Amino acid sequence: MTQQLSKHRHISFTAHYTGYIWYQMGISHPAFATAKGKTLAALVHPIESWAEKYVGGSMRTTLKQRHTMLDAHLEELIQQHPDLQVLEIACGLSPRGWWFRQHHPNICYRELDLPDMAATKQAALQQIEPHVDDVLSVDLFTEAFANVFKLFDPKRPLVIISEGLINYFEKPLLQQLIQAIATYGSDFKELHYLTDLYPEPTQNKLATIIWNSSRLLKLMSRSAFSFHFKTPAEVESFFHEAGFKQVDVLQPKQFFDQTRLENDQQHLGDLVWMIQATNK
Repeated sequence: MTQQLSKHRHISFTAHYTGYIWYQMGISHPAFATAKGKTLAALVHPIESWAEKYVGGSMRTTLKQRHTMLDAHLEELIQQHPDLQVLEIACGLSPRGWWFRQHHPNICYRELDLPDMAATKQAALQQIEPHVDDVLSVDLFTEAFANVFKLFDPKRPLVIISEGLINYFEKPLLQQLIQAIATYGSDFKELHYLTDLYPEPTQNKLATIIWNSSRLLKLMSRSAFSFHFKTPAEVESFFHEAGFKQVDVLQPKQFFDQTRLENDQQHLGDLVWMIQATNK
């Protein structure tokens, strides 16, 4: 039987790039570092170095920021809920599932991606984690996504986590995805959604260059990559409309510089933010 796929399945080659950058940073396993990722990393290295010098950040610096913030919040939730269940959507070649299963063997941690990437991830995991559950192969914009939630125990808290995903969709489609997560997870004891988000670079002096770079990424990834939000308040409102009751927006300057006010609602100039949304 042919698996149901939506027209939105073309996300990008970036999973290979990010997988290799995480390996270069020393936070991943060689099994997740592909030859394609190595080639892409070498290709964009000069551009990344230029951006870090003149823009104040690059794709690889935001990768480290968002990965660190997401991991820290997931760790915090595990400490609060030892029986936590985790579903990482669009998992790509992220080392997160492997790392957390090694360090927290009592939690249930499943990974999900489109068929081709799910097969690639499964093959990598079998080299280092032979008894791991299969990587789920599901398109997020089909009815099959709802069935994934039935694999988890509604009496236990559930965390949905995504990284490097939601900027690839047009705003109505993004609303559909977040609404689906809130709806399908509504019967769980607790539902948490952790994700990163790239805001419009309004506070950066080279915003035009960043915008033009995003258009190139949109073309190369055959996606609708775009910046949808200018302020944390806009993000909070969007997630509330999708069905989440509590929404927190964390900017790297708040996370890495403890002198910042936690409730600051201004765009602080960071290139990436982290969102924690709950249904309680």
